[in-house]
Amino acid sequence: MSKIERFEDLECWQAARAFRREVYRLSRLPEFSHDFALIGQIRRAAISVGSNIAEGFERGGNRELMQFLSNAKGSAGETKDQLYVALDESYITREQFDAAYAMGDSTSRLVGGFMSYLRRSPVTGYKFDSVIARANPKPKTQNSKP
Repeated sequence: MSKIERFEDLECWQAARAFRREVYRLSRLPEFSHDFALIGQIRRAAISVGSNIAEGFERGGNRELMQFLSNAKGSAGETKDQLYVALDESYITREQFDAAYAMGDSTSRLVGGFMSYLRRSPVTGYKFDSVIARANPKPKTQNSKP
């Protein structure tokens, strides 16, 4: 497993990005184009998925990251619900709905899996590295200088 150094390395963020692209593609369809309220809402929700993952990661601590991941998961659910509106209003076909919904579902599962991993992980995030080092200084050896 490679080291995750940037939010772009996260599989859940990559999936959120693809999901967002699909939502934008669908919302540009002619059938969809007249419902400005839904277009704005579904796009904001889709943007929020990846943005929350990125923001939480950049904060550097797992507790904050978990909160933002929870928000991202919620936004994925909101976007999936708005896909139902697009389907019910015949803005998209059942096939388009199924494909986009599956992307949202997969993104949500990846976010949830990452949350589960973080709950089990002893790593608290790089934000706390210096705090931990100050709280647990290395013992001085006989050869070390004061």
